[in-house]
Amino acid sequence: MKAFTALIQNKPILFWGSIFALTQGVAVAFEMYFLFILPAALFALWLAIHKIEWVWFFSIMATPLSINLEEMEVAHIGMYLPTEPIIAALLLLMIFKIISGKSADRRIFKHPFTYIIGLYLLWMVFTAVTSEYPLVSFKFIATRLWFISGFYLLGAHLFQDLSNIKKFFASYLAPLCIVIIYTVTRHAQFNFDKESAHWVMEPLFKDHTSYGAVLAMFFPVAIGLLFLKKKSPLVTFLIYAALLILSIGLVLSFTRAAWVSVVVAFGVLLIMMLRIPLKYVFYGVLISGSVLYFSWDTIQQQLGQNKQESSDKLDEHVSSISNVSSDASNLERLNRWHCAMEMFQRRPIVGWGPGTYQFVYAPFQQAKDRTIISTNNGDGGNAHSEYLGPLAEEGVLGMLLFISIFVYTLVLGFKLFYAAVEKEHRAIIASAFLGLITYFVHGTLNNYLDTDKASVPFWGFIGILVAMDLFHLKKQEEAISNK
Repeated sequence: MKAFTALIQNKPILFWGSIFALTQGVAVAFEMYFLFILPAALFALWLAIHKIEWVWFFSIMATPLSINLEEMEVAHIGMYLPTEPIIAALLLLMIFKIISGKSADRRIFKHPFTYIIGLYLLWMVFTAVTSEYPLVSFKFIATRLWFISGFYLLGAHLFQDLSNIKKFFASYLAPLCIVIIYTVTRHAQFNFDKESAHWVMEPLFKDHTSYGAVLAMFFPVAIGLLFLKKKSPLVTFLIYAALLILSIGLVLSFTRAAWVSVVVAFGVLLIMMLRIPLKYVFYGVLISGSVLYFSWDTIQQQLGQNKQESSDKLDEHVSSISNVSSDASNLERLNRWHCAMEMFQRRPIVGWGPGTYQFVYAPFQQAKDRTIISTNNGDGGNAHSEYLGPLAEEGVLGMLLFISIFVYTLVLGFKLFYAAVEKEHRAIIASAFLGLITYFVHGTLNNYLDTDKASVPFWGFIGILVAMDLFHLKKQEEAISNK
């Protein structure tokens, strides 16, 4: 009785309880059933204002399990539920906080990475004005903006607490393992053949290439988590289990680009472990690029002799990576790249507009480049390259600005890893940095930053590097100087 008396004397509870009862009564009386979700919406709004990190972590956990409405044929809207509405709301909240002077730590806005990303977005807005389809372009920019604000700006702010970085990794990795178990279980029903590997991850991932790209991004993370301190035996066991699940998923994804990206990432790790200065790495890339350029005719002739088709056998599937004579997947990429180059030559400065490639590339296809999987319907994907896509859509400056993000990631990643003293700091830096390396490598063959699956870890990993630079290594330097 005392508890009941205290409850009815609590004015806020009494007020909101009355509002809840009133709205539910109105919903039933007038058949306005949408009012049933009003309390949940108000609660979500309260959480976003007072407990924004709870909403943020929920959006991360929901990302691997999100579903695209358009792919499910529920609606003609390319929106991922439940993540994109939440992330869009976080963008609005960020804008409100900036206006009210209570936004993310101001040091983040002054970091060189923020300037590069700002220029990247500004040029995207400029090219949207001249776009072939302005509405498509501005929707594309809005999507890119809410991922950057939510997981780069807000992420870097929350990553001032080192434990939030570990929670970020775990919040994505745990549901990703659920996706892998679901995919492998379905795949087993088809004896793990290559053809079913293309679609068994649906509807959670649209195809095996985007699925493989995300698995590759988190493969270095799973290994890096093993080097974090203060782990219980149970946590250590779970990390090993996640690494095993990731390994199985990666192999059975039949995603050749993902396999290559992981190999390159571990090559970069070896360079880092040997503490080779970054300038020598750039010299090596420049020399390799020059040799590749001047030997291209010979290389093309050799590639043309490879007739190995993609196969259920892993060794044959690996061999098919360089088959540009008969493998339909590889040939279709060449078709899309040729279209991107033709589009660039037609509009070299401002391109055709962000997000418009799939709607305008069809007339640029040449008969000799078309394959059995070519399409004119604008439903066959994009340029299959994070570098040539911006070149076609935003002109030469658009591509250079994305490349500048890649280059500065290299610079910052090497700098932080070499400067870190604590083992745990190096593990966190290497996890985020090598995860990004896998995506930048994969980005030569595919592009997925228009999806929540890849964008959340991509911009989140960049936010981790910035946070380590601004907050954690600065504290390390101060501690060393005070000794």
